[in-house]
Amino acid sequence: MEITVLKRKLISHLMLVISFFTAMYGLFWLFWILGTLFINGFRYLSLDLFLQDPTPPGIEGGGLRHAFIGHFFITFLATLIGVPIGICAGIYYAEYGKNLKIFMVFKNITDIMVSTPSIIMGAVFYALIVVPFKQFNAFSGILSLALLMVPVISITTYEMLSLVPDTLREAAYALGAYKWQIIKDVTLKSAKFGILTGVLLGVARITGETAPLLFTAFNNSYLSFDLFKPMASLTVTIFNYVMGPYDYWHKQAWAASLFLTLLVLILSLFAKMIFHKKG
Repeated sequence: MEITVLKRKLISHLMLVISFFTAMYGLFWLFWILGTLFINGFRYLSLDLFLQDPTPPGIEGGGLRHAFIGHFFITFLATLIGVPIGICAGIYYAEYGKNLKIFMVFKNITDIMVSTPSIIMGAVFYALIVVPFKQFNAFSGILSLALLMVPVISITTYEMLSLVPDTLREAAYALGAYKWQIIKDVTLKSAKFGILTGVLLGVARITGETAPLLFTAFNNSYLSFDLFKPMASLTVTIFNYVMGPYDYWHKQAWAASLFLTLLVLILSLFAKMIFHKKG
């Protein structure tokens, strides 16, 4: 008996040590990447990067104003499209679809789409919009990013609405409220912090995407707001500058990468802070 207990304790301590070192191994590379990004990016971060347009290739100086504005424009419009669709889908799953056989089909498809590689979404909209228009355009990029954030928001909304006790719905029914009034005034208000968390996570998901925009919006060396022409984005510009031959391109790419990383980090931390505050 004592030998069995000792054996279990040894196995438990061994697994604890292995788990600790594997966690430290992962954290080491994470902080190494973040540290390298911060050291190289912060060194070249300047106001000109945000306020100036790029110079001709080979001439040092300039900035990435066109890429910052274009990226904000694409992300903002994608958010306007994706957030309402995602929230409405989550409401349908939680409030209307539970008793339908087809509910699980739609729910499983949405779960799968959460982990869909973004490059596939870019390839789909390349075939659906870019090829028929015979040119890259920002509109296809906006739609691809919007569709990437819809599953994240819809699943989060569904999970948060499912946590609302049915007794609250029954009490509202007892007072004579309609279904849409219960959703608007009871369930959505009860789950608003969790839904907002899902929205922020969805925005963070699409903010750093490059692959869909390579297939759709492509890139532009100048500031443009035409949705049916190529438009500059920060992620694609970073990719092009990293692959470019000029040293000052590499410096600007480091600085832009740091800014983008900090933006995604802030959004993620803000979402977690809201969720824990709600709890």
